[in-house]
Amino acid sequence: MAEIVPTITTNDPNLFRQNLENFAKFAKRIQIDTSDGSFAPTTLVSLSDMDQFSAGVKIDLHLMTAQPSSYLPQIINLKPSLCIVHAEVNDDINNIFAELKQAGIEVGLALLKTTFPGKVAAAIQAADHVMIFAGELGRQGGRIDMLQAEKVPLIRAINPTVEIGWDGGANLSNVRALAHDEVNVINVGSAISSAADPAAMYQSLVAESEKKGVLL
Repeated sequence: MAEIVPTITTNDPNLFRQNLENFAKFAKRIQIDTSDGSFAPTTLVSLSDMDQFSAGVKIDLHLMTAQPSSYLPQIINLKPSLCIVHAEVNDDINNIFAELKQAGIEVGLALLKTTFPGKVAAAIQAADHVMIFAGELGRQGGRIDMLQAEKVPLIRAINPTVEIGWDGGANLSNVRALAHDEVNVINVGSAISSAADPAAMYQSLVAESEKKGVLL
């Protein structure tokens, strides 16, 4: 069964805090996107604008930066449940994973559309979570690329027990198909954050993802 995870993608610290508070009322797990502009084309809310995360909600921190290692002290201090870095960065991912794991933080690896899983097999083997990134870096509301689902069996062949996440374009029209593709975590951005009633949309997405049978 796939887990629906609301995603916060903003450069406004006040909106970030508002969304975090609101989403925590109906979701047990939330993804936070952060970017310093060195990897993604936009700058998002910074780690310095975040307070230490509450233990009541599982926080997935999606770190879009070319040098994740430079932020390790801040990440460890914030204590997210999971920290996701991109496979394409010019940094020592093995060392980053080791330091995060030592601090009790699960480690995730995000793959851009052009990244073939086999090229980063060692990092996938070491990861607790692999995110198939099928959207556009640094913003919500992009068009989904369902062809990226072909990576699921390739990732499973490398690490059979790893949690697989999806990020990019998920909404009511495709969340069921993603769940049928054996994706464990479906991150949802604008479909929830732009909804008139985010809590009701979240529940609709959960219900749709749990449906069985032929997709109609």
